[in-house]
Amino acid sequence: MTGISTKTVLAAAVLAGFSTCALAQGAAPTPWELKPDMGYAYGKDGKTLSYKMGTNNAGTLLKGAKKVPKGTLFFIGENGQLYMRTGPYLEGDGRFMFGSN
Repeated sequence: MTGISTKTVLAAAVLAGFSTCALAQGAAPTPWELKPDMGYAYGKDGKTLSYKMGTNNAGTLLKGAKKVPKGTLFFIGENGQLYMRTGPYLEGDGRFMFGSN
């Protein structure tokens, strides 16, 4: 797993979350079910992948890795590209700013 960057793994996790949440737009948000022993990738070809991880190379995986700041939103743009936003995305009452009215 040394050839896949942490950003790639994180992007795949985002896409996995979108695949479950997109069906219920307008419904209450649901938490992602990310597992500690799995790696998630958003490949160069735009495909999402998941990998069963071990502990023998965990140190290598963490080299160059960055924590995702709290309050980060991930989304797919109209062009199919994965984006992240670290600005506000909720209204004062907790509703999603960019949802359908």
